[in-house]
Amino acid sequence: MKPTLYFLRSSEQKILTDMLHYAMRLDDVNKSLSDIPKLAIYNEFYGFTSKDLGLYALVDNKLAGAVWIRRLNADHGSNGYVNDNTPVLTIAVLPEFRGKEIGSQMIEQLFIEAGALYEHISTSIVHNSPSMSFYERHGFVLDDSNSGKKSPVDGADVVTMIKRLQKAEVIRPTDGYDPRRWMD
Repeated sequence: MKPTLYFLRSSEQKILTDMLHYAMRLDDVNKSLSDIPKLAIYNEFYGFTSKDLGLYALVDNKLAGAVWIRRLNADHGSNGYVNDNTPVLTIAVLPEFRGKEIGSQMIEQLFIEAGALYEHISTSIVHNSPSMSFYERHGFVLDDSNSGKKSPVDGADVVTMIKRLQKAEVIRPTDGYDPRRWMD
């Protein structure tokens, strides 16, 4: 099952709102986003600044998941916050698509795109959750300096993980258009 990946645009706010519900596993605790207003920092006004980057996956024209990063600041009080230059990663895969490597394909593409902009990305997860092995497989390591935080969803202990990105120039296919020559 190979997904088709698309960049998230600011006009696709609904995708992020729907995916944030699954990223925070609110379905597991029978809550909604309106129950935890603090989670709005992860999706509110997404794409209105250059601090946001993300993509989503479609499988057979059905939304399967999304992954995005946001550069937040200390005032946001976000779990996963390390510093003002390290964006926080959020990822969600719908339950029927979990275990099919869609999350891995999305996150690997995001690493390529984010590597052109950032040195590191961070994320927060519930301590000792099964998803820790997913992040470790993708090169994240524990950041002990951010211990002692609690999940806004269920109060569980949360840890921060950081990934060092490879600096690479993103090369995309072209149709021959060169914006430097628009006056010709």
